[in-house]
Amino acid sequence: MGFTAEFLPIAAGLLVAGVVTGVLAGLFGVGGGLVAVPVLYELFRILGVADDVRMHLCVGTSLAVIAPTAIRSFRGHLKRNAVDVGVLRIWTVPVLIGVVGGSALAAIAPDEALKIVLMVGCLGVALKLLFQRDSWRLGDDLPGPWVLRTVGLGIGVLSTLMGIGGGLFGNLVLTLYGRPIHQSVATSSGLGVMIAAPATLGYMIAGWSKMAQLPPFSLGYVSLIGFALLAPTSVLATPWGVALAHRFSKRTLELAFAAYLGVVGVRFALTL
Repeated sequence: MGFTAEFLPIAAGLLVAGVVTGVLAGLFGVGGGLVAVPVLYELFRILGVADDVRMHLCVGTSLAVIAPTAIRSFRGHLKRNAVDVGVLRIWTVPVLIGVVGGSALAAIAPDEALKIVLMVGCLGVALKLLFQRDSWRLGDDLPGPWVLRTVGLGIGVLSTLMGIGGGLFGNLVLTLYGRPIHQSVATSSGLGVMIAAPATLGYMIAGWSKMAQLPPFSLGYVSLIGFALLAPTSVLATPWGVALAHRFSKRTLELAFAAYLGVVGVRFALTL
C-alpha cells in the first residue's frame, strides 16, 4: 500500500511530463531530453538511486524516450517541406561517430561532469537566444561540408552526454548562419533520429557493469519503467508541438526556448 501511494503520483507526473516532452520536441525541434532529464532526475532521487549513477540513468533513459519522439517530430516537419535534407546528409556520418565517442566518455565520466555539460549547454544557448540580434551571424550561408562535418561530430558527442536529440545545437548552428528559425527547428528535429537510438544502445552497454547499483527493470543506464511511462505520451503529443511551431513568430519561439533552457540550467547548477 505504501509503495502504491508513493509510486502513483510519480507515475502520474511522468505521464504528464511525457506530454510536455512531446510538445517541446515538435515545438523546438529538440528531442525532449531537456524535459525528460530533469524530471527523471527528481524521480530517481525520490526512489533513492545512488548519486554516482543517477545522472547517467537519467541521460540514458532520456535518449531511449527521444528515439520514437524524434522520429514522429521529424516526419511531421518533413511533411511540411521545412527540412533541409542536404544538411542532414552531410551530418549523418560525423554525428554517428560523435555518438560513439560520447557513449565511451559517458562510461568513464563522473556524475557531476554530465551535470556540468548539461548546465553549460542550456545556459549558454539561453543567453544567446535571449540577447541575440539578427546581426549576430557567423555568415549569410552555411560553411563548407568539412566544417559542417566537424560541427556534426561535436553535436553527436555533446548531445549524447546531455541526453538530448541534438536539436539544441542544431538550432544554434543553423540560426547563426542565417537560416530561419522554423527551418532550423525542422532540420534539427532530424538529428534526434540519428542520435537517440545508437546513443541509447551505448548507455545500455556503458552501464552494464553497474547493474547492482541500478533500480529494478534497468538495462544498463536505461530505465525501462521510465521509458514505458514517458515514451507513449510523448509520441502522442509531438504533433501538437509541430503544429504550434508553424503558428508562432520567430521571436516568440526564441524567447520561449530561452526561458525554458534558463530554468533547466539553473536547476542543475543548484545540484552541483
